[in-house]
Amino acid sequence: MKYTVIIEKGSESGYVAYAPALKGCVSQGATREQALFNVREAMEAYVSALIEDGLPVPTEIGKDTVELEIAGK
Repeated sequence: MKYTVIIEKGSESGYVAYAPALKGCVSQGATREQALFNVREAMEAYVSALIEDGLPVPTEIGKDTVELEIAGK
């Protein structure tokens, strides 16, 4: 399975990482690498719990990219 992960600078320190397709699946770390490692573990636990409970596993559909071109003043 492949999911998009968003990594953002934390408001006070470190980094926050989350997978939009897996609602509420969020983790953090002191570095980007640590946040990515931690969110991967959280995602694995999240998906495993869904499977164990017989619930559907979300898939990532409808992902697209929008390119903006902003005219300067």
